[in-house]
Amino acid sequence: MPEPKEAAADEAERPSPPRPGDDDAGFRRVQRRTVGVLASAQLLSGLGNGATLAIGSLLAVQYGGSDAWAGSVTTILTLTAAIAALPLSGLAAALGRRTALVTGLGLAMLGSASIVVSTIVASLIPLLVGAALLGVGTAVNLQSRFAAVDLARPAHRGRDLSLVVWSITVGAVAGPNLIKPGAALGRALNLPETAGPFVISVTGMALAAAILWFGLRPDPLLEARRRLGVTAVAAGSGRQPWGTAFRGGLVAIRTSPDAALAVAGVVAAHAVMVAVMAMTPLHLQQVTVGPLGGMGHEGHVSTDSFALIGFTISLHIAGMYALSPLVGSISDRFGRRRMLAVGHGILLVAVILAAIGAASPAAVTVALVLLGLGWSAATIAGSALLAESVEDEHRVQAQGVSDTGMGLAGAAGGALAGVAMALVGFEGLALIAGVLSVGVLAAAALGRRRAAAA
Repeated sequence: MPEPKEAAADEAERPSPPRPGDDDAGFRRVQRRTVGVLASAQLLSGLGNGATLAIGSLLAVQYGGSDAWAGSVTTILTLTAAIAALPLSGLAAALGRRTALVTGLGLAMLGSASIVVSTIVASLIPLLVGAALLGVGTAVNLQSRFAAVDLARPAHRGRDLSLVVWSITVGAVAGPNLIKPGAALGRALNLPETAGPFVISVTGMALAAAILWFGLRPDPLLEARRRLGVTAVAAGSGRQPWGTAFRGGLVAIRTSPDAALAVAGVVAAHAVMVAVMAMTPLHLQQVTVGPLGGMGHEGHVSTDSFALIGFTISLHIAGMYALSPLVGSISDRFGRRRMLAVGHGILLVAVILAAIGAASPAAVTVALVLLGLGWSAATIAGSALLAESVEDEHRVQAQGVSDTGMGLAGAAGGALAGVAMALVGFEGLALIAGVLSVGVLAAAALGRRRAAAA
């Protein structure tokens, strides 16, 4: 008896055939160890980006001497994450996840050190260089979630991926709130107060790199290939030119409707989130204490003002990561496409609330929490859907394309957000960003109708 059309439409993703050894106790033990190592590293590596998001834009305005620099740090960070995605994916394809992740964290450590230098010399250039290198750290965080599903069983992909995403909560939420403790550390080290959080960041990333280097054995990607009998060359290794790898990933995505929807959903969610989040510190500063509030014209930085904004950003980041395990489990149970649509629905509510309540710091804070939650749902569901919608031989390439798209969308969102805010205000910026979520929801509904009619 044929299945009802509605049931067929709900089959957003049919589990791929079990991999060799899926039911083997040793295989499951390796996967649990892999997720644990990745999660432990994420706890520490998120410190740098959290602090950068909280105070980077304000430092850029201070050192650059103009509000026009407000979105520069976020733009550069996300653009570098996009640029680094394919090389890191290529490195992973050739030498494994462990080598790629540790290499990326090493560069991110240099980024945090560069920001420390920028606070010492009060210069914009080392700040922007540091933001660029920290963008490689963002690419590492993105690739870690895919490393979590290299060995995952189909029924648990969302859960395993979400546990690694969730683990960044501690570091990412703590990062913005390290401003006052970091200030004390900076004074103890005879450094500027704003250098302290990034000294902590360097230490966290060094520990994360050590955990990955010594703990991520066997390498999940290489172990998955060994069990499947897939060679690095067949899987699109790093020996391929990046342009060829990008085209190969695009072909794999374009030939799968579910993969195309997954990438569109993840990329759009990231653009919406970054565009609104990037301008929130400046907007809150203007609402609460006026233009350039907390920063004297002689360059004095008020850590109290930064701490208030840091708290708001930390709540936003908590929304992004804190409920990830729940989101992943729901995604496994009720379907990736449904959760992807729910995520964009939450994003739409968030931007509408931000626009309506722009004059209220409390309303903006709630909107930012919802913005983070919507991003979490769309990113986890979309990433899991992508991982199971392309063949194993092309999975790493497709993941690299997805991460590149996320980075480029975030960079564009951060760059255009400042322009939009100058022209139509924070309210207009939020509503413009929401158009992207409307587009994804329309595409998901159209795909569902087509599946039901098939």
